[in-house]
Amino acid sequence: MIVGAVVLVAVVIGGALWWTNKHHYESTDNAFVQADTVIVSPQVAGYIAEVLVSDNQHVEAGQVLARIDPSTFEAKLAQAQANAAALDAAVKNVDDKAALEQAMIAQRAAGVDSARAAAGAASADLSRYNELANQGWVSSQKLQTVKAQATESSAAVAQAAATLEAERRTAGSLGSTRAQTLAQAEGAHAAVEQARIDLEHTVIRAPVSGVVGARGVRPGQLVQPGTTLMAVVPLGKAYVVANFKETQVSRLRIGQPVEIRADAFGKRTIRGHIDSFSPATGAEFALIPVENAVGNFTKIAQRIPVRIVVDRAAPLGQALRPGLSVEVKVDVTAQTGPSYAEAGGDPEQYAQAR
Repeated sequence: MIVGAVVLVAVVIGGALWWTNKHHYESTDNAFVQADTVIVSPQVAGYIAEVLVSDNQHVEAGQVLARIDPSTFEAKLAQAQANAAALDAAVKNVDDKAALEQAMIAQRAAGVDSARAAAGAASADLSRYNELANQGWVSSQKLQTVKAQATESSAAVAQAAATLEAERRTAGSLGSTRAQTLAQAEGAHAAVEQARIDLEHTVIRAPVSGVVGARGVRPGQLVQPGTTLMAVVPLGKAYVVANFKETQVSRLRIGQPVEIRADAFGKRTIRGHIDSFSPATGAEFALIPVENAVGNFTKIAQRIPVRIVVDRAAPLGQALRPGLSVEVKVDVTAQTGPSYAEAGGDPEQYAQAR
């Protein structure tokens, strides 16, 4: 009877503890630590001249990780600069020709005025000699000579006007030539800038602060754009993704406190809170989606990924490593932010309802 009474008391106490825990908490061991790991890749092709970091080394954002041999890119930059300088000189040459054409136009215009003045004088002489010839004071030969001079003066005016028009057309063609040469010069300067950017990309820098991992690059290695050189893991910004069953998420709310336990830290707990809910179940993001429209369907509780932010100020808050498996326990009694159902709706409508 004593043994039975002890067993009964133990069952009652255990049941009470189980009920209290079940009522106040939702937990799962299907949770893993993740971080926004950045893969470092080159943007230009070349041979690695030097690697300046080692495995598991902490780096700051902007720190030089490796260098690609820059000799080829320096030569391309020098070639692009020379081409740009030549085209700039070509533009200046066109400008000089345009200035010369303006002077020639002024000269031709003066020639037209001179020819017109000479033609006017010749025409006046012809009128006078015609009157004298009618009175018998001038010979026919002299009159013919004056007429020839007047005709020659008129032709000189036409010739000077045609020459002036030719100079003006030449000046007009220089405008289009200058526009074409200027466009080529701008393209050459763009090529210089691209060559300078490529030369800068031979220095590979850390995109974020973190710890170097998966370093597979070595000096002398030929790399191509997109080749994975190493990874930078921002350890201080790790978070937890817990996959709760769809039967559990109804009581979860954004902002609820979370206890995190990792096998790597023994029985010590890490504090955090729910940050957001995934827009779909994990099966929806699988490479091979599950086809449920079949005859042998069996209902299985789906998992909803829930993002949990770790409290950085708490002990071990920055010690989590991506890939670790953890256990999480959420205090569902805290009525904080929107629930899973409310978080999928309009935030403004939720705020009005609150």
